[in-house]
Amino acid sequence: MKTIFVFGDSLSEGLAISPRQAWPMLLVEKLRPIGPNFRVINASASGSTTEGGLRRLPPHLDHPIDIFVLELGINDAFHGILVEQTRANLQSIIDQVKARSPDASVVIVGMQFPIAAPDSEYAAAFVKMFGELAEKNHAALVPNLLDGVVGDPKLNLPDRIHPNAAGHKVLVENVWRVLEPIAREVGSK
Repeated sequence: MKTIFVFGDSLSEGLAISPRQAWPMLLVEKLRPIGPNFRVINASASGSTTEGGLRRLPPHLDHPIDIFVLELGINDAFHGILVEQTRANLQSIIDQVKARSPDASVVIVGMQFPIAAPDSEYAAAFVKMFGELAEKNHAALVPNLLDGVVGDPKLNLPDRIHPNAAGHKVLVENVWRVLEPIAREVGSK
């Protein structure tokens, strides 16, 4: 079995919807044509910051990971945590995964900062951080998980922050565009 391990926050956990409707579990259907030897583990937790992710990660490293999908950081931004600290935490998470599963492919899920002014220095540094981490770690990058979902009331819960089940169908497409070639390569090994 090939393991795709998704490590994120409420945007990947599927806050207020069935876990089966969250985008990581929607990957299962996408993977079927590639082969039956994939399993998806969604170890996402609502409210998780990168620091919380660092604390939650170690028990998950006992099993081999073939594709590691990292979707954390937006809660750091909401808490005003310095971008440098968020970057260091994400790097530490990647380093720990690579130490235990050296052949794992890494996918970094980027995020736009939806509530800051576009010219905000913090927002610009935050968005740029994901691309820089992907480049440094030779990882694939999903530029913006919420592309096509932000601001659309039909695709979000009443809080206008978290995608509903229909929104998660868009999220899985955003991730799949980047993940599919990686999954095909891993599946052929």
